[in-house]
Amino acid sequence: MLDEKYDYKETKQNRGSGILMHISSLPGPYGIGTLGDKARDFADFLKAAGQKYWQLLPVGPTGYGDSPYASFSSFAGNPYFIDLDYLVRDGLLTKEDLASLEEGFDPEKVDYARLYNERYPILQKAFANFDIGNMGFQDFVAKKKDWLNDYALFMALKNKFAGKNFYSWPDSYKYRDPIALEEFARDHQEEIDFQKFIQYEFFKQWTDFKAYVNERNIKIIGDLPIFVAADSLEIWTKPQLFQMEKDLRPKYVGGCPPDYFSEDGQLWGNPVYDWEANKEEGYNFWINRIKHNLEIFDVLRLDHFRGFESYWKIPYGDENARRGSWELGPAMDLFNKVKEELGELSIIAEDLGYITEEVVNFRKETGFPSMKVLQFAFNPDASSDYLPHNLVDNSVIYTGTHDNDTIKGWAANAREDELQFARKYFNIDEEEGFNHGLIRGAMTSVSFMAIFQMQDFLDLGNEARMNNPGKIGDNWTWRMKDDGINKQIIDELRELTRISGRL
Repeated sequence: MLDEKYDYKETKQNRGSGILMHISSLPGPYGIGTLGDKARDFADFLKAAGQKYWQLLPVGPTGYGDSPYASFSSFAGNPYFIDLDYLVRDGLLTKEDLASLEEGFDPEKVDYARLYNERYPILQKAFANFDIGNMGFQDFVAKKKDWLNDYALFMALKNKFAGKNFYSWPDSYKYRDPIALEEFARDHQEEIDFQKFIQYEFFKQWTDFKAYVNERNIKIIGDLPIFVAADSLEIWTKPQLFQMEKDLRPKYVGGCPPDYFSEDGQLWGNPVYDWEANKEEGYNFWINRIKHNLEIFDVLRLDHFRGFESYWKIPYGDENARRGSWELGPAMDLFNKVKEELGELSIIAEDLGYITEEVVNFRKETGFPSMKVLQFAFNPDASSDYLPHNLVDNSVIYTGTHDNDTIKGWAANAREDELQFARKYFNIDEEEGFNHGLIRGAMTSVSFMAIFQMQDFLDLGNEARMNNPGKIGDNWTWRMKDDGINKQIIDELRELTRISGRL
């Protein structure tokens, strides 16, 4: 067992707690949560409840499957998060323009197909009323030119080819022939400007949103996937940094080996990095990626952190992850370079899964806090490293993440011996129940940060689960009802935060 219980070298930090609640899950009238008034209402709730953190999932534009972990870009923002009422306020739309969008949406589920069909025409209408000579817009385009010009071109090409993956485009576009791209840009300048407008509006609203949250002494925790999507700006513009074939299809893709939970392992489909090529260019891609994300977030959760020490690579085209192999990653060579360029980093290491002693030592060397998930802790033989008495303060404890059951869902699915162990460990009686008992147990742990899914304060089961990895269904669709939060939730959460020293 990897025991950190007596490691006193890890840095002591101020205690705090927060809520995991993605922008898409906020209530609102137009089918998906946005950066508008409801986001500010949620920030006000966090402040009233004594919380210090608001954790989000990645906020980039999503593609097929609607996963925020498979974005077209590591730098762009999600067009769906632009608040339409704010566009009315700014004179770019009228309330009449939005009337049809308020009808027929399920207030508890995101309908991505309908959003795809309806949202872009509305944004086009707003763009038609926008002055691209606006100095704010021009300054934004100049400031973001390192990625924005290529991104706008990439999305314009995707629209021309009906959203198809870029490696199915004609060769002149697929392989970025400069003459063909220049000619395309000249002929499609309006569409390219529209894509830049979308990003301008997203980051304009994001800047105001973040300022509102920070003014309430709440930090936003963002999420950065280790890999990029196969159909993304990064693969199109920088294929030399990944293990790719000449036709720009991956040689290998990422995933996880077979384990107790999956005999076939996990096959993610993301191209894996050519770390030698990244090193030769000074890790500039990663420096810029982390810098950008730490500018828009206050703290960054680095997804699949163990993959920087070693990663599971699977031959492209395999139907499962069984034929994969472990390959060494850049480990401290990368993070020493990033810290040299950016200074100390506010990063949480998502070090879940199959963890070796090498990964533990690597994570400690970075100084980043590790993640602990309480739902994984209740082995009846008390052998789990996730039990609170085995933790150190330089860790972030979750009752569950977006990839887990809600607490109510966990209690419905867990083995009886695990439930009995949890009851005894936290002295949970029938009146208190697992929801409050596990939240109390995490709150009173030594971990300097405790994060909870919003669904658990609403006493929701797995009908509200955010993601079920490897299963096709209603992933990423859950939304909170408009009347979900009440004074009782606020008062109980604030008091629990106070008595656990996190207020």
